[in-house]
Amino acid sequence: MMNVAYKGLHFANCNDVAPILYRLAEKWPILVMMVLATGPRHFNQLRREAEGISQRMLTRTLRTLERDGLVSRTVQDTCPPRVDYALTSLGESFRDPIAALGTWALHHVHDIRRAQLRYDRLQAEA
Repeated sequence: MMNVAYKGLHFANCNDVAPILYRLAEKWPILVMMVLATGPRHFNQLRREAEGISQRMLTRTLRTLERDGLVSRTVQDTCPPRVDYALTSLGESFRDPIAALGTWALHHVHDIRRAQLRYDRLQAEA
């Protein structure tokens, strides 16, 4: 295995890190965590604010994030029972990287769209 240092990070254990990065880089976990970064939510609030996510996918995403220790699930003793979701302290520690990714995307969205148009045009001409 390659042992490369990049800004203080060591990639000797890529096999350990790759599944985590893959899961966090998916569309829904990032979106759910961005919503929860502004405060706890009930399931239906999350579903409304994470536009486009199905009930089934939201359930799966929340279970995965809970399993990874990034989201907590609290059942309120009300009638009917209410379930609140919130970022854990580990989830809170992911706020800055999410913000950095979002900022990068906002700064480069036009560059990426231009590159996509150029690529598509060249593919159509080929």
